[in-house]
Amino acid sequence: MSLFRIFDIAGSALSAQSTRLNTVASNIANAEVASSTPEGVYRSRQPIFAALLRGERGAARDQLPGVQVLGIVESQRPPRVEHMPGHPLADENGYVYFPAISTVEEMANMISAARSYQNNVEVASTVKQLMLRTLQLGQR
Repeated sequence: MSLFRIFDIAGSALSAQSTRLNTVASNIANAEVASSTPEGVYRSRQPIFAALLRGERGAARDQLPGVQVLGIVESQRPPRVEHMPGHPLADENGYVYFPAISTVEEMANMISAARSYQNNVEVASTVKQLMLRTLQLGQR
């Protein structure tokens, strides 16, 4: 494998983790958004990743190994229901619906994604340094 392909692999991982960070940010931002109906509640979103391997069955010949975002799925967890009769969004029974999002879980996801992103930046930086040192070998 060419050292240049490592940049492509690390880049695909950076892109995937960026998508993950964006979905986590969206989930945290909407964690306390109220709704008057269970159907109108924000649903947390999670990206689905797939590892692309060289020579994988069904993979295109020119497809490079790396990480692919297959899509983003919404949670099917039922919303949190709170009895708040004075709330402007309360239904006729006085209930308000909130997303079933754990900010603690989302923060753990964010830390994991940020570290993964940082590790891939470090991989690209290390490969760059190795390539530069290899070029310097011929100068001595």
